[in-house]
Amino acid sequence: MALRVYNTLSRKKETFETLEEGKVSMYVCGPTVYDSAHVGHAMSSLVFDIIRRYLEFSGYEVRHVMNYTDVDDKIIERANHEGVDPIELAERYINQYDQHVKELNILPATVYPRATEEISRIVKMVQELGEAEYAYAVDGDVYFRVERDEDYGKLSGQKTEDMQAGARLEVDDRKESHMDFALWKSAKPGEPSWESPWGKGRPGWHIECSVMSMHHLGEQIDIHGGGNDLVFPHHENEIAQTESLTGKPFARYWMHNGMLRFAGEKMSKSIGNLITISDFLAENEADMLRLMVLSSNYRHPLTFSEDVIAQSKQALERMRAALRPAFSDAKGASAEKLQALKDQKQNTHNAFKEAMEDDFNTASALGSIFDLVRIINQARDAKAIDEELKPAQTEVRDLTSVLGLRLEHREVQSSEVNGFVELLVEIRERLREDKQWELTDLVRDKLAELGIVLEDTKDATSWRWK
Repeated sequence: MALRVYNTLSRKKETFETLEEGKVSMYVCGPTVYDSAHVGHAMSSLVFDIIRRYLEFSGYEVRHVMNYTDVDDKIIERANHEGVDPIELAERYINQYDQHVKELNILPATVYPRATEEISRIVKMVQELGEAEYAYAVDGDVYFRVERDEDYGKLSGQKTEDMQAGARLEVDDRKESHMDFALWKSAKPGEPSWESPWGKGRPGWHIECSVMSMHHLGEQIDIHGGGNDLVFPHHENEIAQTESLTGKPFARYWMHNGMLRFAGEKMSKSIGNLITISDFLAENEADMLRLMVLSSNYRHPLTFSEDVIAQSKQALERMRAALRPAFSDAKGASAEKLQALKDQKQNTHNAFKEAMEDDFNTASALGSIFDLVRIINQARDAKAIDEELKPAQTEVRDLTSVLGLRLEHREVQSSEVNGFVELLVEIRERLREDKQWELTDLVRDKLAELGIVLEDTKDATSWRWK
């Protein structure tokens, strides 16, 4: 089955074919670094990390570019409020996001360009758009002529005459049309600025991504990604300015992830329901956030709630349970159980690939892994030994690794600690034999407080870290 990808531009799934055989060029719009990143930012980064991981699993060489918008109205406003330099403020939050990328097990991008590092190229592109009469200058500002672009609106499906000014789209009587957007903004007192043919100023929001993409990936790319809140005006404007200059299709596939919603509402500063990545990770494991993303279609909204977090925690524990060793009294499972385990291993592998080839259907891919998890647990209960469980457990590890899950158990370095736990388990066994249930429960509860789970069977007690 060939990989099929939903293309926002065509509004349908298309067979994935790259510009260069065996290679994928992917540009993903990164955060505007004016505040601590929230779990909504993490969702977008996780989605495209999962996509990248599967493409690499499929044999592609992926060149992945994610930008940082480090000069912007919001950055300047926040810096002025704190009384710090805007570039210094942006650097602080870039370093913070870089740390979150590591904590969330997100593969580092090939390149992390910044708007402030591309000024000369931005000025050059704005000049070229002006020479081609796609842009015009007014009092040090430069605007793109939207009405000159005959297919403007093709990504969002909007018609020019029906459009209204969107977010970050300023209404200015000096513009030829209210839809024209800024390519270059003239300097205001106290703002970062750079020299240009139109006087000192700074880039508009949209131009930076076109320039960075072309600089690091070329005039045409395979995938352009981001949240679906960027379809209009940001990505629409990227297409307009880039294709007007090059005369070529900018990206083959436009991919957009859905928004994170807090108990049914879209996450927003204005309604105060943002949860920072730092806050989430202080209370939860990184794998839990990734599982939340994996359990939903990446193009659909994802509701963030305590119930969803709890479900992710349970799912994580189920996966970990499948990787536990055989029971100490295991003698080997029946031929029937072992054949079922072998068959499910192959079925899961095939179903996983089939799901991911269908526009990265991670929810279905996860379902196939849990099918194997269930059969592994049944085989363990049927006294399968470690050698019998290992091939299926390796398959679980391999497939979850493709999705970026680590499934790390709490590791204890000291063999003395392990020995002490074994001693307590043995003592508890004798207490059980003597029917001293109160002391038996006390040992179990105290170990649980330390993160150790006891599992009693008819013949023995095993233990594991949570």
